[in-house]
Amino acid sequence: MGIKNFLSDLRNRDHRRTLGGLDFFRYIGPGLLVTVGFIDPGNWASNFAAGSQFGYSLLWVVTLSTIMLIILQHNVAHLGIATGLCLSEAATKYAPKWVSRPVLASAVVASISTSLAEILGGAIALEMLFGIPVAWGAVLTTALVLIMLFTNSYKRIERAIITFVSIIGLSFIYELFLVDIDWPSAARGWVMPSIPDGSMIVIMSVLGAVIMPHNLFLHSEVVQSLEYNKQGDNSIRSRLKYELFDTLFSMIVGWAINSAMILLAAATFFENGILVEELQQAKELMTPLLGDNAGNIFAAALLLAGISSTVTSGMAAGSISAGIFGESYHVKDSHSQVGIIASLGIALLLIFFIGDPFKGLLISQMVLSLQLPFTVFLQVWLTSSRKVMGQYANSRFNKTVLYGIAVVVTILNLYLLLAQ
Repeated sequence: MGIKNFLSDLRNRDHRRTLGGLDFFRYIGPGLLVTVGFIDPGNWASNFAAGSQFGYSLLWVVTLSTIMLIILQHNVAHLGIATGLCLSEAATKYAPKWVSRPVLASAVVASISTSLAEILGGAIALEMLFGIPVAWGAVLTTALVLIMLFTNSYKRIERAIITFVSIIGLSFIYELFLVDIDWPSAARGWVMPSIPDGSMIVIMSVLGAVIMPHNLFLHSEVVQSLEYNKQGDNSIRSRLKYELFDTLFSMIVGWAINSAMILLAAATFFENGILVEELQQAKELMTPLLGDNAGNIFAAALLLAGISSTVTSGMAAGSISAGIFGESYHVKDSHSQVGIIASLGIALLLIFFIGDPFKGLLISQMVLSLQLPFTVFLQVWLTSSRKVMGQYANSRFNKTVLYGIAVVVTILNLYLLLAQ
């Protein structure tokens, strides 16, 4: 069993019939795997910093970054659907080696950095809940994730992650009922950009933590496994249409959870003049303000976010590694296994040398910021090429929008890197 076999019942359905109004729910799933990538511990740190320092005024950053993410993730999913190749495979096949090899090698390094942040998040949560030292919590988190990756089929992992995301979302909904949200201010914050004094670093952190390289590789891998490209134009067009619903639904779920973090931090900490600088501090401060249940639920949700995001970062690393050798991800394949073990194993080793876990999260985000522009420009070049995409290549308008986003992402992430 592996990614090639997931949702085989969906793949074998007759796509010649007219899809009903609710049929798009059959396609929901791949996007939710991507969603956990931008509700990971790095996002938690950025969101709680934004809400505790600036209240509701930076909610617009979540909205803007989610819009850019939807466009990029939808675009990379088109690559997988139209070509039957993931981003790593397509780069290996179509890009010159002097371009593809350095970009994919740097993507592997970025996946290690991603895994480091995700494992750290799970370890920090275990310390909050059970007093387990961060280093040993990291070992437990890594071991659990490896068991999930190597013993479960993809479909079971997908279900587990959807369950995790649901629990995380419900946890924040529960906690929102415990606080008094200024909804008019929140509504203005979502749609009216403002840059309070001293907020640029936090703005860059939130933006940089949402659009992550490994998610682009993962999304293309998941959708290409359905092999719609082998079923003719009708199947491809049908999937392209309904994939957008999956991406929109999943990214909106992520937008809501990230927004809830800022709302909770604004109502709980900002209103009380408390600045949150560490995730452990958020839990400790939340308990006396909202009670033991809120603090424990916060830590439990962080643990689920750390585990689920580590699973997806491991899968992304396996996809990148396999793609370098012109192969698709499969947990039984040696090249995929090398990517998974290298990403999680090296990240775990690095954690033992990190004295300050919070600083470790910041460093991991800096590495991602450095690599992200290369992945985005490579993706847009591939999806704009008729040699790669055929009739499904980006239109002139789409190409302009995508390259514009690539430039914005590059500027923002370079600013974040230089400002740290």
